[in-house]
Amino acid sequence: MPSFATLYKWTINKEDYLKLKPSTSNLESKPMKHFLLIVLAGYVLASCETPPPAVNTDIQTPVTVIDLKPDGIQRFISTTGTVYPTQEVFLKSQLAGEYQLQKNPKTGRKLTLGDQVSKGQVIIKLEDKEYKNGIQLESKKLSLASSKRNFDKQKSLYEKGGVTLNDLKSAEIEYVNAEYALESANIQLEKMNIRAPFSGVLVEMPFFTSGVKIESGSEVVKIMDYSVLQMDVQLPEKHLLETKPGIESRITNYTIKEDTLMAKVTQVSPAITEETRSFQAVLSIDNPDGLLRPGMFVKAELIMEKKDSTIVIPKSLVIQKGKKSVVYIAEKGLAIEKSITTGLENPEYLEVLDGLKFNDRLITSGFETLRNRATIDIIR
Repeated sequence: MPSFATLYKWTINKEDYLKLKPSTSNLESKPMKHFLLIVLAGYVLASCETPPPAVNTDIQTPVTVIDLKPDGIQRFISTTGTVYPTQEVFLKSQLAGEYQLQKNPKTGRKLTLGDQVSKGQVIIKLEDKEYKNGIQLESKKLSLASSKRNFDKQKSLYEKGGVTLNDLKSAEIEYVNAEYALESANIQLEKMNIRAPFSGVLVEMPFFTSGVKIESGSEVVKIMDYSVLQMDVQLPEKHLLETKPGIESRITNYTIKEDTLMAKVTQVSPAITEETRSFQAVLSIDNPDGLLRPGMFVKAELIMEKKDSTIVIPKSLVIQKGKKSVVYIAEKGLAIEKSITTGLENPEYLEVLDGLKFNDRLITSGFETLRNRATIDIIR
């Protein structure tokens, strides 16, 4: 609608017109018609003025994108538990004697907590001269040597007919008894040495003053082998049928976040615990560098399924629209909505079976407010 100023621009002032034509009583007169025509023409001309240009309201949304490449994904069960050593023992003295802690051959110092020991290595010796004399080891060695010579002699004579079979058997019995006597003496003497029954680490050593007599049955040292660890886990009942020995698992601990150890399921219980509706499985963890220590609380991820060379995207990029799962890809400056079908998934990622293809440019930020075919500005 033209303004008053515009109309005034295109019309003649009525008073000026009356000065020119004083007789205006007759509205049908020719001058009045001319006046009305002039007013109407001014209005039409004002209405035909060129309108201002339209404002573009289509705003570009800034987004970032990634190119979809072949990737792998795993479906896993997460659980936690405490690890314990495959072998451990608290050694006790088998007889009374003076306590003598041995030296570490690698350092030249007395053995201490944390030292590695080998199978069969003497850790502690017990000294007891009276006990040692009572064994009569040297006497039994001589007796064995004498009985062997006599047996060999009787055997030679028997072959020549010089002695009876009874004489030969008596000599053989004497020889065998001498062997048993020496073996028994060595066993008794060995009780004075406390040896490592397997290779491991010294983890507990009650203090005893060197040379002080300790009683038989005293706990003197605890050894653990944690180069391989065990872990008991409780898993939900629904996973019982798919959990088998041999399943691989990742092991992590908050103290070794940068390192992940591998484990395998070695045992699976077929029974369900009524109170928790779960079952027990046992994991064996390779720990060659000793990163994990017995008693640590760790997280285990049992890998139930895995795929390679597939399309994998973060779950956080998926928008639910009713029953549909959608994501946005960038195409020719537009955000294109894609409905997807998913496959394997874990807490952070999922596999896309249908709806996306390799090299699609998936929008990873700014997608929350997008609509289909909205204009976008890629900032990465």
